[in-house]
Amino acid sequence: MMYGVKRIAKYLLGKDIAGRQVAVRPDDTFVVSYPRSGNTWTRFLIANLLFPDRAVSFANIEQLIPDAEAQSSRFLKRLPSPRIIKSHQYFDHRYPKAVYITRDPRDVAVSYYNFSRKYRHFADDFPLEQYVHGFVNGALMSSAWGTWGENVGTWMAARNGRPGFLLLRYEDMIEQTETELAKIARFFGMDASPEKLRKAISNSSADRLRQLENQEGGEWVTTKDKRSDIPFIGSAVAGKWKSKLPAAAVGEIEMAWGPLMASLGYALTIPAAGDAVLADSGRYAATTLQTTHAGEKRG
Repeated sequence: MMYGVKRIAKYLLGKDIAGRQVAVRPDDTFVVSYPRSGNTWTRFLIANLLFPDRAVSFANIEQLIPDAEAQSSRFLKRLPSPRIIKSHQYFDHRYPKAVYITRDPRDVAVSYYNFSRKYRHFADDFPLEQYVHGFVNGALMSSAWGTWGENVGTWMAARNGRPGFLLLRYEDMIEQTETELAKIARFFGMDASPEKLRKAISNSSADRLRQLENQEGGEWVTTKDKRSDIPFIGSAVAGKWKSKLPAAAVGEIEMAWGPLMASLGYALTIPAAGDAVLADSGRYAATTLQTTHAGEKRG
């Protein structure tokens, strides 16, 4: 009873986080990924493509493509349809359309480690190898969204190859941005010219986003009151894990999710990881997550 009263009070005050409780509309489209997989960049690409007459920035991105993991249910309810909403949720059958971005989990781990330092989740000298162990075993602050394998696997199993679902790889988006953005444009029913695509890409470049973060990061809901010496916008480089992750950490990630990684085109350093321990990649894909978390934290 008390929990229900508190939840209602938070809703009325606009202090709840919509998260998995977001009220979904039939014409909603969700931009989904596990944290630190390029979701913010993708939001800017889409916003700059769909709203070419707007100067898209951190000051208005929450109005254009709001973050369900940062905004309240009341905030989202007030936005007009059709809405495009950012999410980090594992598979939710209510989402009518979804763009899902995946990223090599070895790079995700490196990026998430720096993000966690920015959020002061631990001290700067916290061992990276120990962090990766928590990352693999679902012991991070983002555990309500499942592990990387559970989050990616549930979406892959339920929606990949079906109408209303677009799977993107962060690495492909970096390598051939215009081609991948054209896929997004078609997904949204746009006949975007090369000029429109290039303009959206230019306005969403890593350099521009870092400039905007320097100017507006102190007020943006995701970075407000967080460390300013560690940027939220990363280097937009694939394969950074090769020089950052200890060999043992790489091995732990690959032994946990090797089959799923291989199915997505991520080359393994340990060939046996594709066969050993978790030889059936369907184990990930068929996973139905059960979460008992009373609340979900942003990441």
